[in-house]
Amino acid sequence: METEIEELVRRLVRLEDEIERKLEAQRAAFKYRIEERRAVFEEGVIRQHKRLKTGILTFLKTSPLATLIVAPAVYGLILPIALLDLGVSLYQRICFTAWGMARIKRSEYVIVDRHRLAYLNGIEKLNCAYCGYANGVIAYAREAASRSEQYWCPIKHALRVRAPHPRYRRFVDYGDAEGFRARLDALRKEVQMADAAAGAKPE
Repeated sequence: METEIEELVRRLVRLEDEIERKLEAQRAAFKYRIEERRAVFEEGVIRQHKRLKTGILTFLKTSPLATLIVAPAVYGLILPIALLDLGVSLYQRICFTAWGMARIKRSEYVIVDRHRLAYLNGIEKLNCAYCGYANGVIAYAREAASRSEQYWCPIKHALRVRAPHPRYRRFVDYGDAEGFRARLDALRKEVQMADAAAGAKPE
């Protein structure tokens, strides 16, 4: 059974690699390249993007009233999200250091770059920056939580988990007491060494 699961995981990794190759081809089709973690468009493409930008007044006039009314509720989450961001950063500096784990590179999860697109107006840029930040912080927090889970409780749930984090597949089956005792140390070492093996350095 374990061999079949491992083969499925290998197939999933191959599919992820194929997706990345397709994304590379897509970047070429939209005429941009990545330089120092930043997308750089060809000059002609930037001019075309600017022509497609919707003015702020037009944007506001065509937005549904309900969307404008709920905007404060949407942006009101910025405070708890920022506190989560700070909390996760402090958590890993304290706890990961105590457990001998490399710290997560926040910059690999919190990516705010869509505001640089020339075809977005000011409001759209603000929305995109906010969404990128919020979803990035949540991904950053999830990564910290998944590493902690592998260190302390790498056991699968009895019930199906929707969209589990990638480490979950390696966890011990629910009810496998012997497997838990036999594999706990190895799973802890695995999460401690994961970043070191990839050459990552603490932020």
